[in-house]
Amino acid sequence: HPIGDSYGVLPRPCRALVLLNPQSGSGRALDDFHAVVQPMLAEAEVATTVFITERPHHAHEKVRDEDLSQWDTLVVMSGDGLLYEVVNGLMERPDWKDTMKKPLCILPGGSGNALAASINYYSGYDHVAKKKLLTNCTFTLCKGLHTQMDLVSLNTASGKRLFSFLGFGWGFISDVDIDSEKYRWLGSARFTLGTLQCLAKLRVYQGRLSYLPAAPEQGPLPAPRNPHVPATNGQVGHVLPPVGTETPGSLPTDSLLAPLGQPVPAHWTVVPEEEFVLVYAIYQSHLGTNLLMAPAARLHDGCIHLFYMKAGISRVALLKLFLAMSRGTHLDLNCPHLCYVPVQAFRLEPRVAAGIMTVDGEALACEPVQG
Repeated sequence: HPIGDSYGVLPRPCRALVLLNPQSGSGRALDDFHAVVQPMLAEAEVATTVFITERPHHAHEKVRDEDLSQWDTLVVMSGDGLLYEVVNGLMERPDWKDTMKKPLCILPGGSGNALAASINYYSGYDHVAKKKLLTNCTFTLCKGLHTQMDLVSLNTASGKRLFSFLGFGWGFISDVDIDSEKYRWLGSARFTLGTLQCLAKLRVYQGRLSYLPAAPEQGPLPAPRNPHVPATNGQVGHVLPPVGTETPGSLPTDSLLAPLGQPVPAHWTVVPEEEFVLVYAIYQSHLGTNLLMAPAARLHDGCIHLFYMKAGISRVALLKLFLAMSRGTHLDLNCPHLCYVPVQAFRLEPRVAAGIMTVDGEALACEPVQG
């Protein structure tokens, strides 16, 4: 485990609220919960209350409005989309600061299980999928170990404020994610099919990408930050503003960002190219069960791992990169079109509203955004 991680342990016996989407992935989440998860949890003295979601935003409303004090942990058994709902529902509560300290657990039940795959990777387990991944994640819950995880605050030009745990994307990867929705029944194979279809009609997206590079001493494997050491721009390198600068219940201020209508701060880097095949800002290691996109990422490295692919790449080269990404060796190919930079903040300004943007795999309207 990375040095400097502080772990908490859930109480025993433990009370868990399980939020489960029976429609996620190929629709087997509820069966898998009864067959795989519940027997393990019973043995570990984890008592469960199961809340089955019936519609989009159902979980969002539940965690936003409910008294959650009766549970020690919230467990999400679904794809990444349901956890995105839960995180944003929790952040809408007046007591979000305390509620966000309640441990969250992800159990893979969807076709996109990126966070579950990332945690499996950080835990030092072998790369697995499907039932084995579910068993490993349930075992982590049984052990009751929990630690911090980074969230990224996103702002859009239309005034939305979103909290994201996995990644923000535009271009090829987001197209694959959304276009392949119609193949949900295929499980994770939907992404393979979607990739081939999007390769056939390879599109180019025009826009301006800017970023604040991560502090140089972090290097490719950022060390745990000492919150008392200022970052390069004279602002403290942690997310929350200094105590006493905010009204109770207000959301954290985005201390690194200038308003979207204004130019980025002078010490930011503006990418010279303005034609992209994809832009993806990921904060954890995996983009999907079989896509190890940011091998250097850790749960709370305080770092956004920014990837962008410049226009001009051939379909063959792009396919080679995606095949290498299943093993996390895509950067070793030294493809001149693929750039990777660890950053603390980024801004993306599309020239026209073309293409889908995604946050944690959920579609967003295409507009300027920063995080």
